[in-house]
Amino acid sequence: MSRLSVRVRATLAATAIVAVALGVAAVVLVGVLKGSLVDSASAEAARRAYGTADMITASPGIIAGRVTDPLDPDVQVIEEADLSEAEWRAALAQPAQAALPITSGPDTPWTGTTRSDTTRSTASRGETTRSDAVRPETTGPAAVHAERWAPAGSFTVATMPVSTVEGVVLVQARASLEPTSAALQTLQGLLIPGIPGLLLLVAALTWLAVGRALAPVSAIRTEMADITASDLHRRVPVPRSRDEIARLAETMNRTLDRLELAVDRHKRFVADAAHELRSPLAILRTRLELAPPGPLAAEALTDVERIQALTSDLLLLARLDAGEPACHGEVDLGQVAAEEATRSRPRPEIRVELEVAADVVVRGSAEELRRLVANLVDNAVRHADSTVTVRLARDGGGAVLDVRDDGPGIPAEHREAVFDRFTRLDEARDRDAGGSGLGLAIARDIAVRHGGGLSVVGEGPGARLRARLPSP
Repeated sequence: MSRLSVRVRATLAATAIVAVALGVAAVVLVGVLKGSLVDSASAEAARRAYGTADMITASPGIIAGRVTDPLDPDVQVIEEADLSEAEWRAALAQPAQAALPITSGPDTPWTGTTRSDTTRSTASRGETTRSDAVRPETTGPAAVHAERWAPAGSFTVATMPVSTVEGVVLVQARASLEPTSAALQTLQGLLIPGIPGLLLLVAALTWLAVGRALAPVSAIRTEMADITASDLHRRVPVPRSRDEIARLAETMNRTLDRLELAVDRHKRFVADAAHELRSPLAILRTRLELAPPGPLAAEALTDVERIQALTSDLLLLARLDAGEPACHGEVDLGQVAAEEATRSRPRPEIRVELEVAADVVVRGSAEELRRLVANLVDNAVRHADSTVTVRLARDGGGAVLDVRDDGPGIPAEHREAVFDRFTRLDEARDRDAGGSGLGLAIARDIAVRHGGGLSVVGEGPGARLRARLPSP
């Protein structure tokens, strides 16, 4: 889950929360609606039973056995003779339940009573009274006829004992549950496709909303990824929303301000120090060259030459980092490679072989390109056992310069580290044999400055560095 993007996680979380809420709401809605509809059907059955009971009590001469036409197709009257003596007694002894509120007329409310109030007769007046109406889910022996007349699940039944001059009868009324089932099926037909559709809508809207909210973050990330040490003046875009993302962008820009200031100070310090060292070193070298020859003077002169080379490298790096414009023109890279390959070096026993194609011309600074070739050849001569090969060819729309030696090579895990500044892989060698660690860094900066690149290619033996430069 942690590998998913914020946008995906937010969409999944929002969709899951809404799905749970909709599921609970759907269950509650179906339950409440079903209960309400069943209660309505039960009330209707009780109303019919009450109406029939009211008719029987209002006409004492009417008994169930003498009714030729049904009073109501959804009402039946059960006499004592329809049940066995035990079933009849059990039915009359059945404990009363809270009766449904029903009315005998539009303005006369009535509710059932407990079994203790049942069958009150006023003999002197010849009147009979009703007993309490039982809740529709009637159980016990009184439900025997109801199960046949009104199957469970299809009807709800209300049973009411009524006292007449000829005895107690049971009035049963039924109400169909088909409208309830139809309403629930209609609701399910809406919920089953509706809930997934609503979840898809919520997911789509959340995806779009989170994507819109995170769009400034993507812009900030893209800009930060493109900022390098050579273009610290660039800043990330600040959204106009003035929210947390805007404050984050402002904080990053202030950090870039401080970083740019620190890097500028460092560059100025390096450039100033290297520049200030040039004159004293030149004077010191002159005095050493004029001094009486001797081992100590020769050693001191070698150290001064190394310091002068390091000072020159630091000044060049400072100019490259500052992005100072150089004089660009068409440069015959083959001629530059030939001149640098034949230049004398500290290890004259190393043979330098040339394989230079004719008329390989690139556009750039002749001084910087000469420094690029010189650094590559010097590095190869320093690590070669016997031979260095310099190959220049045209490849498509650019020039390819390969410098290869037959030395120990560069391990695969250090092929990028060798281009870092002040990197020297062979820490065991002494300073006289090794360089300062700036040559390859300068060579790559020059190649990149000219629109190309420098990398270690191929496998051993030896090391092969390849510089690519575009054609003019």
